[in-house]
Amino acid sequence: MSEKRLREHLTNLLSGRGAHVEWKAAFDGIPPKLRGVRPSGMPRSLWELLEHMRIAQWDILEFSRDPKHASPDWPAGYWPESPEPPNGKAWEKSLKLFARDLAAMKKLVANPKTDLFARIPHGTGQTILREVLLIADHNSYHLGQVVFVRRLLGAWNSD
Repeated sequence: MSEKRLREHLTNLLSGRGAHVEWKAAFDGIPPKLRGVRPSGMPRSLWELLEHMRIAQWDILEFSRDPKHASPDWPAGYWPESPEPPNGKAWEKSLKLFARDLAAMKKLVANPKTDLFARIPHGTGQTILREVLLIADHNSYHLGQVVFVRRLLGAWNSD
């Protein structure tokens, strides 16, 4: 496989094309009153899942490109303090930041100057390829949870 094809496959994977729902579809049309609800038996609300995905993706992106980046404390720094968003603006801001950081990772992957296989100098053996796969895997896992929570809340229209 050519390096160009690999970059295309990775970009598609980050986009959610293929085996899992695209992130925009997973978060589209969620009524504000349901964003902070934890369904019975579920440990997280849709807000918590969105914020966790956003924070983790941002952390991985920044680690990939900034040697001075400091990750949040684990695990508290990767989850919001409350199951409910503070307001509608916080929800919209989180979605926009998630989109921004995902686009930045896609741009990093698509750039032919980015060596996907080289060790990240400030890491402990990680590569950009590993970090891209980590984002895709993490997002996919939690998008499945989002769909499940939405189903339990009666807010998922499946065909």
